[in-house]
Amino acid sequence: MRQDMKQLFAYFDSELPGVNSFLDTETAKLDGLVREVSRHVLLGPGKRIRPVMTICTARTLGFDGDVMPLACSLEMLHSATLIHDDILDDATLRRGRPAAHVSFGTTQSVLAGDVLLALANRLGAQYDIPRVNLLLAEGIMATAEGEILEMAGLDEPVVDRERYMRVIIGKTARLIETACRCGAAVATPDRELEDVAGAYGLNLGIAFQLVDDALDYVSPSDTMGKPEGGDLREGKVTLPLIHLFEDIGEDEAAKLLADIRNHELDEAGQQRVLDMVREGDYANRTRETAARYIDEAKAALNGLPDCLERKVLSQAADFVLSRKK
Repeated sequence: MRQDMKQLFAYFDSELPGVNSFLDTETAKLDGLVREVSRHVLLGPGKRIRPVMTICTARTLGFDGDVMPLACSLEMLHSATLIHDDILDDATLRRGRPAAHVSFGTTQSVLAGDVLLALANRLGAQYDIPRVNLLLAEGIMATAEGEILEMAGLDEPVVDRERYMRVIIGKTARLIETACRCGAAVATPDRELEDVAGAYGLNLGIAFQLVDDALDYVSPSDTMGKPEGGDLREGKVTLPLIHLFEDIGEDEAAKLLADIRNHELDEAGQQRVLDMVREGDYANRTRETAARYIDEAKAALNGLPDCLERKVLSQAADFVLSRKK
């Protein structure tokens, strides 16, 4: 598989130094109260999918200007949501390191998230393209709505595929879609081409979160950088768990949902559910769903010009489906 993705890895290797350098330079300018928090989040381990998707999409459509500030604005938006998400979830780990609020405190972390949101918008505004400003605003709003819907589900968890899809589209997929749409919008005013890029990004983002939710049940914490089965412990009803609910008896399903809702699932109960998900192969069934969205993402690429960057976007879709962490 790695050989099939050689253009993808070569492209990331060529672009990541520029992305990391830009993030390093911009965060170094921030006020001391939030500087180290921002650097902790932005300069730590990360896939940089959103900025590279922005760069690739812009270049696929012929943009030859400086796309780096816009690309990095998407990474800043993403990192801001991670800071706030970890606080809301009371998460202690992020990418194998202490979460920002654990290392620096909640107040400084919230302020750092706010600053990154503002900085991202300012970077996007520098292009003086109103459409880009609107896309960034809509991406932030969609992410917030997804987080709100997910938090509501923690208070009253339900087994509902449609609701689950609305959550993952909002909290993950829309921002990846935004990255691709911004890359298109800075390159061309053609809304049809932007829609094609957006379709790719949306489907890629859905698949990305589906794979993430599958990995939560089958990957050890030293691989994922967060505790195994964290979604279950937080009371999140993701697709692997939905598969389990659909296969077990009605009485057992009602009892399990009540235990999750009332926070009465102890360590032994959590382990039992993890074992049932593994035995039912529900993580792989979730990956099969992700594969269908990857097919949709790759089909959308047929509407873009054939070039190196389009090949990289296609290989990125394959990578999302194959990833182990």
